[in-house]
Amino acid sequence: MNKLQLFFLLRKNTKLSEKRHPMFEANQYGKLFGYIGIAIVAIEFIVIGTFLGWAAAKDDVPEMIFFTLPFILIVDFGMRFMMQQTPLMLVKPYLLTPISKYSAIECFLMSQILDLGNLVWMTIFLPYVFIVWCGGVTTWAALGMLILLHLIVVVNSQWYLLVRTLINQSMWWWALPAVLYGTLVLPLFLLPDHLLDKCFDVVGDFFEGYAFSWWTFLFYALLCIVLFVINRHLQMRFIYDEISKKEKTKLKHVSEFQALNRFGQIGEYLKLEIKSTMRNKAIRTRFIQGLCLIMFFSLMIAFGSVYNTTFERNFWCLYAFIFFGTVNLVKVMCPEGNFIDMLMVHEENILTLLRAKYYFYCAILILPLLFCLIPIFAGKFSILMVLAYLLTATGPVYCMLFQMAVYNKTTLPLNDKITGKNQMENKWQAIVSMIGFFVPVAVVMLLQAIFSDEIAYMVLIVIGLGFTVTEPYWMRNIYRRMMQRRYQNLEGFHTTR
Repeated sequence: MNKLQLFFLLRKNTKLSEKRHPMFEANQYGKLFGYIGIAIVAIEFIVIGTFLGWAAAKDDVPEMIFFTLPFILIVDFGMRFMMQQTPLMLVKPYLLTPISKYSAIECFLMSQILDLGNLVWMTIFLPYVFIVWCGGVTTWAALGMLILLHLIVVVNSQWYLLVRTLINQSMWWWALPAVLYGTLVLPLFLLPDHLLDKCFDVVGDFFEGYAFSWWTFLFYALLCIVLFVINRHLQMRFIYDEISKKEKTKLKHVSEFQALNRFGQIGEYLKLEIKSTMRNKAIRTRFIQGLCLIMFFSLMIAFGSVYNTTFERNFWCLYAFIFFGTVNLVKVMCPEGNFIDMLMVHEENILTLLRAKYYFYCAILILPLLFCLIPIFAGKFSILMVLAYLLTATGPVYCMLFQMAVYNKTTLPLNDKITGKNQMENKWQAIVSMIGFFVPVAVVMLLQAIFSDEIAYMVLIVIGLGFTVTEPYWMRNIYRRMMQRRYQNLEGFHTTR
């Protein structure tokens, strides 16, 4: 069997594996909402590409698109954390077969290079290239520009795989993308105008002379090959470590969190939540990624000229407070599916656990609240707006997310990161996440159109405070409904362990 035949065989087996998964039908609903979201983003990207194309054609600067590439690559890098896994589950079943393990890894890496997701940015590149072509750029130059832009995105995908693999081993590797993208973007915000103009002139002269040369194509092709080889080696090494459950054991101090003892059983479950966040790779990674994203957007809003519209400010302020909930609470009880049988031993054990989770996720909102102080001091956020979205998160949004405890019945692995998947386990998770992200902002925008901003935020504060204060009542209702479905949920947790 040659590598081409192996490539198609592994793709076929992967698709069959997904269809045989017990949650395949439920995942179809998640994919539907994903496609709707992609369609909306594609329309926005087409508008951006058209606008940039007209500006480039008007000023006769066809290389203008390269000035926006740092921002495009940063967004592309961030989007891949939600969409792209490293490596796919297809590698694991073939580790004990006669198939060359490196060949399987190479097939996986090639599938990432040929993945249709890399064509998302064509919604910007195609309108741009078409307009500059109509503006006088030769056909060969336009085609070369399009191929080069796509090649840069492919290189970014291989760079993502390398960084993601290293981050899975140690969070210190976040320094790599921080240094790279920071070097590209921070001068735009830190340099004075006269130095920034000189930098643009130097970069513009470079792009004008070398952007479409064969040397540029050769450089990115070689860079892609180098990253491919590095990924081939690292993926194989770390996959073996994870599949064999190889762990590095070292003695370290374990905190007992004795201050929580005064809260009794709730305190014990609070300890469990804190230690889960600190020790379990999957939960810890999502937590740190959330902090980095919130801090990044807070700084961008405070010191940059982006996200200045009313909708964008409202959306990102809400995003800061509901991120941890929509990422973790939407899968509430899925990690506990690993040991849920023990939680059924004593009456109302799970009710106490749910309340501890609620208190924990309310407490960690102190961190985004601190980050939001930066835009407040910069005059971009108002105190009333931040307070409104804080209470919206602790009130109606958390109430809605905790409803998933009734319907979730898929066990979530705690430490499988490289070979694990991160899909929605049922249709309600996708629906609830979409509602949590957009409905509060839509309500505020509607109230602002009818009344003033202050009244809109006051309404949100009253609603959020009402849900927050009545937490014991709706939490007990969730527990009661969950117990009515306990046997059905237990069967699901047992099946998906």
